[in-house]
Amino acid sequence: MSGRCMCCNSNLRFPRSVSCFRCTVCETINDLITAPHNEQINPLTLDRIRALISYYGEPNYKLLEQEIQKAFANWPTLNESFNNPVNIRANIIRAMMRSVESILKRPGRMLKRKEDIKFLMIILENPLLSQHNFPQESQYHHQIVQRVFGLLSNLSNELHHYLVNWFARHSTEIFRKRVELVNLFITFRLSKHPIANGPGGPLAYESDWQINSAAKVMALFYYISLIDDFNTWELRSGKFTFCQYPFLVSMGGKTSIMEYDAKRQMESKAKEAIFSFLFQKRAATPHLILKVRRDYLIEDSLSQISENEMELKKSLRIEFVGEVGVDGGGLRKEWFLLLVRHLFDPKFGMFTWDEDSRLCWFNPASFEPSDQFYLVGVVIGLAIYNSTILDVHFPLACYKKLLNVPVGLEDLKEFRPAFARGLEQLLSFEGDVESTYCRDFVGEYEVFDEIKRVPLKPNGQNIPVTNDNRKEYVERYVNFILNESVTKQFEPFRRGFNHVCSGNALSLFQPEEIELLVRGSAEPLEIEQLRSVTIYEGFREDEVTIINFWAIFKAMNPIMQRKLLTFVTGTDRIPGTGCANLSFKISYYGEDCER
Repeated sequence: MSGRCMCCNSNLRFPRSVSCFRCTVCETINDLITAPHNEQINPLTLDRIRALISYYGEPNYKLLEQEIQKAFANWPTLNESFNNPVNIRANIIRAMMRSVESILKRPGRMLKRKEDIKFLMIILENPLLSQHNFPQESQYHHQIVQRVFGLLSNLSNELHHYLVNWFARHSTEIFRKRVELVNLFITFRLSKHPIANGPGGPLAYESDWQINSAAKVMALFYYISLIDDFNTWELRSGKFTFCQYPFLVSMGGKTSIMEYDAKRQMESKAKEAIFSFLFQKRAATPHLILKVRRDYLIEDSLSQISENEMELKKSLRIEFVGEVGVDGGGLRKEWFLLLVRHLFDPKFGMFTWDEDSRLCWFNPASFEPSDQFYLVGVVIGLAIYNSTILDVHFPLACYKKLLNVPVGLEDLKEFRPAFARGLEQLLSFEGDVESTYCRDFVGEYEVFDEIKRVPLKPNGQNIPVTNDNRKEYVERYVNFILNESVTKQFEPFRRGFNHVCSGNALSLFQPEEIELLVRGSAEPLEIEQLRSVTIYEGFREDEVTIINFWAIFKAMNPIMQRKLLTFVTGTDRIPGTGCANLSFKISYYGEDCER
């Protein structure tokens, strides 16, 4: 069998029959089943401590020392008995610290519930961990801190969310002390790792699990600071926040805020579902479950989205009728993939396609009902809300319009370059425009192989374009293409998008960043970076199978690499924040079979 160490996250193999295994990297003992405690250990209280001290009729700290060692070596007892009496003697402190180190080396079982990790919060409250009066003391305290950070960093996402809420309740002073503790530890570890082989050489700390763990804990603190800033900004209290100046917040930071805002609203909807069931006896689910037939994908999706308009901010789950499968994320991705493929198919007629730019735009001649465009807006909003990249090819102008940013000729150049060049040539033409171009103030678009003409201003069909009015003509024509001609299509699309993504978090983004959220990034695929964030289940990173996989992946040409990425993730693009935020997992599900 194989498993990961709960402290340093090293992947280790061990016999199936054992009940625990010792990590060869950090020496933590990982119990696969709860470690037995034959002796009943009573929690410490102030009264009990006083009784222990005077047990023999006079002050005697030996018995107290023994009881503290027992209590601090058993984290459930520590959770119940934590206290901080004043004037603790040196031998008592040593007993406490030895026991803390003991419990961190062998917690007794995997930490899976929020009740399990309270003892880590208690240990962090110990002010002695920040004392570094002499080298031996500093070394010892850092050894304890590294194990706390190791255990915290390898908790589940659910427990990390709980920790964020826990730390967020700290006062500014205490929160700052926690950050300083992490900073001090990282500085200490870095001082142990000078650059090897001179400038440009490999960094010795790259494989240091202690620094990696501390960095993950610092990431939790950063997230708290960012979210606190966002919450303060939402209150419009007048206090300074970085969210007042979104250009100061990185794309990764904005994405974290977006995910927080989405999770917050999803949790709110989930609670509403529970309260609805408890108090109104009305059946409800914390998820939005769409049951669709493959042969009627658009019809079923549209009807169920319309029926559940108030539920769209719940976490999305997909069921394909007549198929066995539980949506752990794969069915949702497939639904998005198939739906986008159908809706944006040129044969469907909702969008026009430009061969030069390889981008699409709303078809002003579309006979599809507005509900279909509303569905497209909802789908794009749901994709952002559910952190799913879509294979859509809208120009930047689409995202500008969603954020009410004005659009113009430069935007038209992106998705209709040939037509935009013609307008630019008209503007710069040095001869007589009227006799050469023979144009009037009329816009045109194609409807079933016929040209439909629409005046760009009242009586435009009788107003020729001249050298004097050509700038007005270009401005009106650009506005016609980007706005007026597609109003009936774009407004329901905008309404569908805003119905899902109307939170304050969206206003922090620039149009280019919204495009990255929807489409992902087309930057070259960094295989080594992808490899560094890959999760293995049932495999070791150094196994021949895994080594061969990465060797083959790296040897592929870029087109084949993108195809493999599509096979694994559902899209050939990476998240806008880079490969580090890509979910890539390789699992071993048993021996080969016909399936």
